[in-house]
Amino acid sequence: MLRKLLLLTNLVFLFRLFGDAHILLYHRFGDPRYPTTNTSLEQLRKDFTYLKKHHYKIIPLQKLVKALKNHKPIDPKWVVITIDDGFKSLLQAMPLFKEFRYPFTLFISTKPIQNGYPDFLRWEDVKKIAQFAEIGLHSHAHPHLTDLSDEEIVQDTKKALMLYKKNLHTQPQSYAYPYGEYDDRVKKILQSFHFALCNQNLGAVSAKSSIYNLDRIALVGKSNLKQALGLQYLPTQWIEPKAYPKDRILRRVKAKIEPKYKSALLYVTGYGWRDIKVKNGLIDEKIGLKLTKRRVRVIIKVKHSKINTKILVRSRYGVK
Repeated sequence: MLRKLLLLTNLVFLFRLFGDAHILLYHRFGDPRYPTTNTSLEQLRKDFTYLKKHHYKIIPLQKLVKALKNHKPIDPKWVVITIDDGFKSLLQAMPLFKEFRYPFTLFISTKPIQNGYPDFLRWEDVKKIAQFAEIGLHSHAHPHLTDLSDEEIVQDTKKALMLYKKNLHTQPQSYAYPYGEYDDRVKKILQSFHFALCNQNLGAVSAKSSIYNLDRIALVGKSNLKQALGLQYLPTQWIEPKAYPKDRILRRVKAKIEPKYKSALLYVTGYGWRDIKVKNGLIDEKIGLKLTKRRVRVIIKVKHSKINTKILVRSRYGVK
């Protein structure tokens, strides 16, 4: 009986030890002028209270990155909080972060700060925040990176690095794609700077996740944090599409997932969800959809809220 109890205890321990972490993404706080990117201070307190009540461990992004690099277990109670852009409204939320003692990563675009744009933090503000939080990069001019040439991406990144180092006297370890937009070309260029790379794709982070493609869950308005934290990582090999189709017709979705699944849900921006079949771990769905958005997310979801997202961005780079 004792041996069975010990075995059960070990299994429970292993289940809790190995799981999926989550990275949350915020933008503005207490700024109702921009409802699509704003989180009220009341909602932020509700989010933080939920995390505390359910015993989530709010950790720095670099702790998660280090665990992935070293192939260490991922605690399913780990949550990373990130904030994009560097809006001045963050100052209103700082008392809450300090009250709950929750660390976070602030991804800054350096041009608005350097040029003193009214809605953005000043370097003096960023320096004070850096005593409490990690500061990552969000580019210099916040461009649509997929529309830039290789050299333009490199120059924008170097400009951001120069201003970052000049004002903060340190080296950034992480980078978040502006607008959450990237493709294989953009990712390869930014990898060369040795950043951990964060996207805006719905999902979770498991031991199988790449530090160059970390999923983040964007929260805005009255967010459903319980649902967000219920998402799990679905290991997926995307075969087709590789990129945004030139004729804007998404003809086929082909991917490999775990063979134990016999069915799944497929989502395409603008068209919602549909049921699809899985045969021996292979999804091969002919759909023939006209893409109307420049940024399209294709999502595969199976039971237990396991999910994987592929982003397709229509690029103007190279178009004459």
